[in-house]
Amino acid sequence: MQIDLSIFPVINATLNGTAAVLIGTGVYFIKTKRPAIHKKFMISAVICSALFLVCYLTYHGLLGAQSGSVRKHFGGPPLARDVYYTILISHTILAIVIVPLVLITLTRGLKAQYPRHRAIARWTYPLWAYVSVTGVVIYFMLYQLYP
Repeated sequence: MQIDLSIFPVINATLNGTAAVLIGTGVYFIKTKRPAIHKKFMISAVICSALFLVCYLTYHGLLGAQSGSVRKHFGGPPLARDVYYTILISHTILAIVIVPLVLITLTRGLKAQYPRHRAIARWTYPLWAYVSVTGVVIYFMLYQLYP
């Protein structure tokens, strides 16, 4: 039995985009000295990113089970292809790196270890934002611009 998986890329892009907005808004609130609101936005961003990861793994697991392949080939011209793969490679590497960084940053914040939280958050924030935004860029390039 085939399951229609076509909605998953849209869901994944939406979760990535939402996480990016939540991350940016959370950073804004800490910079404007509103830590309680910052905490709510960052926890929401973690939940959104975790939902993305579950949906992404589910999609690729089901796709692989149905077709034997978890890869969609990029259909754009050579220059766009080079840009796409550059973004994809950096996104993939940083997506692996960001998981423990987010968990450590979150744990330190929730334990009120603020100096240690700030020290790692300086790295976590831009990398996490990059991964979230490039996830949306990858979706648009792969499914909208060059399907």
